[in-house]
Amino acid sequence: MGLLQEDRLFPVDEGTRALARSLYATVKDLPIISPHGHTDPRWFAENEPFPDPAQLFVTPDHYVFRMLHSQGIPLEAMGVPRADGGPTETDGRKIWRLFASNFHLFRGTPSRLWLDHAFSEVFGVNERLSAETADAAYDQIADCLARPEFRPRALFERFGIEAIATTESALDDLRWHRMIRESGWQGRVVTAYRPDAVVDPEFAGFAENVAQLGQLTGEDTATWEGYLAAHRKRRSYFKEFGATSSDHGHATARTEDLPQAEAAALFARALTGACTAEEADAFRGQMLTEMARMSLEDGLVLQIHPGSFRNHSRPVLDRFGRDKGFDIPTRTDYVRALRPLLSAVGGDPRLTVIVFTLDETAYARELAPLAGVYPALKLGPAWWFHDSPEGMRRFREMTTETAGFYNTVGFNDDTRAFCSIPARHDVARRVDCAFLATLVATGRLDAEEAPEVAHDLAYRLAKEAYRL
Repeated sequence: MGLLQEDRLFPVDEGTRALARSLYATVKDLPIISPHGHTDPRWFAENEPFPDPAQLFVTPDHYVFRMLHSQGIPLEAMGVPRADGGPTETDGRKIWRLFASNFHLFRGTPSRLWLDHAFSEVFGVNERLSAETADAAYDQIADCLARPEFRPRALFERFGIEAIATTESALDDLRWHRMIRESGWQGRVVTAYRPDAVVDPEFAGFAENVAQLGQLTGEDTATWEGYLAAHRKRRSYFKEFGATSSDHGHATARTEDLPQAEAAALFARALTGACTAEEADAFRGQMLTEMARMSLEDGLVLQIHPGSFRNHSRPVLDRFGRDKGFDIPTRTDYVRALRPLLSAVGGDPRLTVIVFTLDETAYARELAPLAGVYPALKLGPAWWFHDSPEGMRRFREMTTETAGFYNTVGFNDDTRAFCSIPARHDVARRVDCAFLATLVATGRLDAEEAPEVAHDLAYRLAKEAYRL
């Protein structure tokens, strides 16, 4: 028996399962639109082999190393680099054996589904990973990685990816995207504009980052007008490399629409480091509305990823830096928080604002009603901690009755783990087909409508919402 059950994630009832199976057959081989994520554009630019199985599956994947760390395993033992350049494990086989001997920790998690899918479908590993099978699996994957057909561009094509968006800082020179473009390779890898470092007064080095933004654009970013002009220039530069969206990872969903004189004064305080935590949050909120107005000018889709208490562990942040598995969901208000932005531009159908959440209690109470009335607002799919079969099902159950399907934007995988991309899309397609089959079986959707909806959720909505 292989690692994957053929009817995984389909309903238990045989009749409804058959409906889900038939719907899935119509969408399982559709091209993948991956409109937001964190894969490294350098992979596709240089097209070098991935170093080893541990560097592919363990060291860069916070879903993996946070679970292992929760059981007391040091991040250093998994090869996670230290901020100070201090020693960490570099022996890929040793890291892999540690991972394999603790693979039971992933039972019942979405990570287990993704990993098993990649092991089986990509690398032909069909024995359950364990301490006993660790070396055989490592050798098989390592042998594959040495072959040309397992280099990043070949896997991109094998996975059926039509388009993928990476995410770069506003200060990034986009050298890897330039290299991709100049290589002549036809794979569509685009960037997305992530300005957190230059819109968040609490981001380390904010004033220096803003000065660098000025140097890159030739604008006087010590002034409010010059600062906004610099953003417009950088957004235009990102569009040259295919960007169709901006992305904003703020602590809250707060937006503001202050008079420009007040916004300028708030910006001046932020540059001097004199603003309070409340003022920093207000400035981030003002910048979301400013970015929305810029989107009306240049067409970039505005993504808001709020509600994560980032870098919760101070010792881990100090030792390893940002984004090391200690980002924790928080309660998030949307009704009051989004009102200034939506009052300013939310009625304009030319604008697309895609909102995500880590607070599932907001789905039915706040987000679905908002998306169900404002033309500019769309709901992003179940995200991060809820990027799971149960999370996807809950998302559909709590939003469809108010927002329908067509105020959502399909699926995106939002991942750094390249080989999990087809697995994640497969999970989403299976869960959506199971949900649609249940609607058909209970008389809430015509059988003739279901295949069209399945296609929209798997492909069309993401392609159109992100203008890809």
